[in-house]
Amino acid sequence: MLTANMIIFSAIFLVGFLVLAFKRLDWALMFLLAALPAYLIRFSVLGLPFTLLEGMILISFAVWFLKNTRFKDFLGGKYKVKDFLANSPFSKKVVSEKRFKYPFGVEIILLLFISLLATALGGSTPAALGIWKAYFFEPVLLFILVINIFQGKKDLERVIWALGCGALGVAAWAIVQKLTGLGIENPLWAAEGTRRVVSFFGYPNAVGLYLAPLVALLLGAVASSHQETHPFLCVYPGKFIKEKCNWATSKTKAFLLFISILSVLAIFYAHSEGAIIGLVAAFIVCGLLGNKRTRLVVLSFVVVAIVAIAIIPGGIKLAQQKLTLNDFSGQVRKAQWAETWQMLKGGNRIITGAGLANYQKAIESYHVPGIFYNDGTDKDFRLHVVFNDDYKKKVWRPVEIYLYPHNIVLNFWTELGLVGVLLFVWLFVKIIQYSISSIQYSKKNKDNAGLFLALGILGTFIVIIVHGLVDVPYFKNDLACMFWVLIALLSLLKLQQKNLSN
Repeated sequence: MLTANMIIFSAIFLVGFLVLAFKRLDWALMFLLAALPAYLIRFSVLGLPFTLLEGMILISFAVWFLKNTRFKDFLGGKYKVKDFLANSPFSKKVVSEKRFKYPFGVEIILLLFISLLATALGGSTPAALGIWKAYFFEPVLLFILVINIFQGKKDLERVIWALGCGALGVAAWAIVQKLTGLGIENPLWAAEGTRRVVSFFGYPNAVGLYLAPLVALLLGAVASSHQETHPFLCVYPGKFIKEKCNWATSKTKAFLLFISILSVLAIFYAHSEGAIIGLVAAFIVCGLLGNKRTRLVVLSFVVVAIVAIAIIPGGIKLAQQKLTLNDFSGQVRKAQWAETWQMLKGGNRIITGAGLANYQKAIESYHVPGIFYNDGTDKDFRLHVVFNDDYKKKVWRPVEIYLYPHNIVLNFWTELGLVGVLLFVWLFVKIIQYSISSIQYSKKNKDNAGLFLALGILGTFIVIIVHGLVDVPYFKNDLACMFWVLIALLSLLKLQQKNLSN
């Protein structure tokens, strides 16, 4: 329950945000992007659940819509219908005054339609409607805002800066928790010997889910200016370097690099293994797609990593255990996936899925309340489990019913059905296609800044896909919004390159 003081604070905050949005909508939107975790502040409006993040999105969109439509002129007969539609905010306008269709426009329409059907299949409950609103409708509004308000090359940097500031806040509080244990409610995670930071979110993996994609994006932004000036050159006293130094660019990139390092530390202290593996995968793929220098760096890293795993005692066994999902969390995931597939197949839900916010209810009759954890040290594990009751009790681990099956394919399948998961597969294919196209364009035109920015954006989606193999990288307010902001960034980069080539 929220206190009266929190409700008053939320009301005053949103009024102030409304004033800011009317005066400087771009500043308001940058603040919003930096404050994606504000969904954690919840309240009710006329009995309906609401979050501070939702309030900022709806206010921003309403202000932008009112400033960019011409209802008064239209109703007064000044414009014909086709002219009104041409001047509507749903007609994408770029710097050259040429108009293009929204990138991903068809996919967005299909997604909203499919998710509404999934809401109905979920019983149109308040929970299902709330998820549709927070995970689909409002993130799409945010996509429209970003792609219309931030159109110039410098504007892309502003979006990255805003997201970076949000990462700084999350990472900084996580580091404080590592040092002090403050704000970690779970006793096991709070204990100094087994500490796992949670930042603002309440559970450790949320730290990796939020920060890892942003690390890839920020490192891409840092690398995008390495031809102009190195982030640390300006601290060197040499006259020649001082003359070549761009202080503003250097300080900016150094700060983004600092945020990236802090974020990686936060992910490490959260013990978010999926996020770490996702970042490594993004580093390798993007490095190989870059230039000769990045390929050399990646190949050197791979060789060093292989040698390190080989010479560290138990390194090969540990790596094998993690990659084959034979540790405890991996075995829990495999149990989840097995029972989820049984639910989809046995409950005739292959086509429809379970419906929005209905997974826990649908999986209940298929759920196994626990697993017998095999750590690999007992060669006769199965025999002992069958015939030794004391051993059976020793290796038994209870497993709760989670909100989602912790696999990016099964997450979308259970929530949106087969058509929904196929739509997201196509969406990721198109994202990769757009990213590679931007990378090729940048290489052809010798645009290093564009090259590394495109690589950074591609890296974010590689992190999301790889981490999503064992977690839930979309079905969360801040993550859904971030996902569509990243798509907006990729779309803007693609539109700018298309505009330059015409």
